[in-house]
Amino acid sequence: MYFFLCVLSILDLCYSTTALPKLLADLFSTERIISHLSCAIQIYVMLLVAGIEYQLLAVMAYDRYVAICHPLHYHTLMCWGNCYKLMALVFILSFMLCTLPSIMSPITICSNQINHFMCEMLAVLKLSCEDISSNELQIFSISFIILLLPLVLILLSYGFIISSVIKIQSAGRSKAFSTCTSHLGVVALYFGTAMLMYFGPASMYSSDQEKYSSLFYVIISPMLNPLIYSLNNREVKDTMKKFLVKITH
Repeated sequence: MYFFLCVLSILDLCYSTTALPKLLADLFSTERIISHLSCAIQIYVMLLVAGIEYQLLAVMAYDRYVAICHPLHYHTLMCWGNCYKLMALVFILSFMLCTLPSIMSPITICSNQINHFMCEMLAVLKLSCEDISSNELQIFSISFIILLLPLVLILLSYGFIISSVIKIQSAGRSKAFSTCTSHLGVVALYFGTAMLMYFGPASMYSSDQEKYSSLFYVIISPMLNPLIYSLNNREVKDTMKKFLVKITH
């Protein structure tokens, strides 16, 4: 579990550092300019990281399923070798599904002014001279695979987890559920904002609401993730209590 949390933290750092430095520079500058190469790199990196995160959350749900439903087989099924293989599969699938289709589908840009605070894929598509209906269909299809399929796997995992936890005595039930609440909170944050963006109507593209959604998953979600997981950790809670008692006294 901590291996996957470490990977998630690194991905959050990559997500934020891809857009935040340029955003902060633009806030203190009168000329908000970005080169075509930098814009392309920003898009491709964010697509890759987003795809990895959605699939990683599904892998983490499977990890919780094995730990709770098959605890005696956990160290065999989730050994280091299998964890590395799962992460390699996640990276490869994310590149094939998210980044490669964008590289293979270039567009002709007519305008050089993006109605966004970063090079977001849907905002850049609005600059195209061509008909983007095929691109929108491609985005919808890939979003269906990269968002809904991991979400279905997560729901199935937690369905099995709930059915197993119900059979546990009340003393161990709360402990079993406590290991899942943090993950469920992060799943709700990521999948909720992503579905709002990529499954919403085309008329909402690059609107203020879409910008707020981007701001949420680029800045707020990565900032909340460490808090969500840390505050549910007993060792962190005990350390914070000792720190607060030390301050008050």
